[in-house]
Amino acid sequence: MTDHSLEEDPSAFAVDVQVRYRDLDPFEHVNNAVYASYLEYARSEYLEATLDLPVADYEFVIAGLVIDFHRPVTIDQSVSVHVGTSSVGTSSWTMAYAVVADGDVAATGETTQVWLDDDGDPTPIPEATARRLRDLAEA
Repeated sequence: MTDHSLEEDPSAFAVDVQVRYRDLDPFEHVNNAVYASYLEYARSEYLEATLDLPVADYEFVIAGLVIDFHRPVTIDQSVSVHVGTSSVGTSSWTMAYAVVADGDVAATGETTQVWLDDDGDPTPIPEATARRLRDLAEA
């Protein structure tokens, strides 16, 4: 994923992330696996702020995760994660992310979420939620 539009759009939803010592690999860069946690944090903050959907009420799973790394992030950098809804289907939607460190895009990512019924099978996203997600994707 090479779309940097989230980082360039000042209206995009963003959260600050504190890089911790435990996030680092032996080269003193944020470990690649930690980026998924950064995206997860941004996603949960975004969904609560835009859909009033707290983590305890999630009825979806992450079906896909892609992260492209553009440059290393170190502990002394100011880091934020920009996130937005990029597309909405019947039972799934896609979110796009940009991890920004000291003003530069360090990584971009994408997740696909799938709404589930009580049996754990894909089911259509509730209409009110789908409508709001579509509005967010078009913003």
